[in-house]
Amino acid sequence: MKRSEINALITEACALFREHKFLLPPFAYFTPEEWKSKNHEYDEIRRNGLGWDVTDFGGGDFDNLGLFLFTLRNGDPKETNGKVYAEKIMIVKEGQVTPYHFHHFKQEDIINRGGGNLLIQVYNASEDDDFSKEEVTVQVDGRHYTVPAGSVIRLCPGESMTMPRRLYHSFRGEEGCGTVLVGEVSQCNDDVNDNRFYESRDRFSPIEEDEPAKYLLCNEYPPFEG
Repeated sequence: MKRSEINALITEACALFREHKFLLPPFAYFTPEEWKSKNHEYDEIRRNGLGWDVTDFGGGDFDNLGLFLFTLRNGDPKETNGKVYAEKIMIVKEGQVTPYHFHHFKQEDIINRGGGNLLIQVYNASEDDDFSKEEVTVQVDGRHYTVPAGSVIRLCPGESMTMPRRLYHSFRGEEGCGTVLVGEVSQCNDDVNDNRFYESRDRFSPIEEDEPAKYLLCNEYPPFEG
């Protein structure tokens, strides 16, 4: 992705968050220059990958295959006495696909926070990490029911769905319904080690630096040198 594209997407996201009255913490707006002077008081943000996160999964076509995220809070999966939870806010455009993946360790709730409808397609993972033909037990807002493998679940604004471990899921914004603001509440998030994509994907996109960064992404923070 080009840095100019990322900067533009962050600007659009800030406007959408304001529209939905969803407020971000102060560190969201630290400039790259300000991050150089942020001392060890901010190491949790650096260590646990909080902040802006924009990916096209290495496909080079963000509007069709991509996801915009901001991680608000997250624990360290390696710590036993720290936070055991994480929270993200995401933006999914109409028709924009997040590819099939599951998590080995993280269980999460995906929440439609407003805008359009979110379509989620699901398969259980087989022992060899392929799509299973078995029925899927779906958990939507406390209701448990079964659907055929490959079924699409529609989440309207206010609805949520639980994603247990090893459940392949792919989601997109329903066409004709508008951009979707999506929340995620989960166990600790580890994007480096805990994503299993059905097809090989880059979780973090290579960046072409065609202009200065407006804000740093969650995997770009410089270490404090003081």
